[in-house]
Amino acid sequence: MKSSAARTVPATAHVSTPRMSTQTIPTLTIGELADRFGMATHVLRHWETVGLLTPARDGNGRRRYGADDVVRVTVVLRAKAAGLSLEAIREMLAPDSPRARRDRLERHRDALLLRIAEARASLDLIECALGCDHDDFTTCPHFRELIADM
Repeated sequence: MKSSAARTVPATAHVSTPRMSTQTIPTLTIGELADRFGMATHVLRHWETVGLLTPARDGNGRRRYGADDVVRVTVVLRAKAAGLSLEAIREMLAPDSPRARRDRLERHRDALLLRIAEARASLDLIECALGCDHDDFTTCPHFRELIADM
């Protein structure tokens, strides 16, 4: 999980991001970060508890979030939208060997591709039912053809 030693940072942090040169950017409070993503602060605290976030602390012990934390929240939200559990996301983001991370990401990709294929098949059934002229679409030969392949 997370280290018990908290990082300490000033109100601004020196960061480097892939898109921009190294620069000093302001850090965010927990409320500012939550507002940025339209979420409640308790969600960020929970994610910290389960090891998804490790915010720095200022001199008064308050959480301070930098650019890396913003990226991490974005990744967590996108992974949740893809149906991953918080545990799966934590494992995916674990700082272990590149090979282990790649293996884990490939497993998540394969599971997501399967879910996408299943969702597409369900959408095909719905589209068929919507376009059907039969009073009961389940009696439609074309609909039955679609479900025969399942």
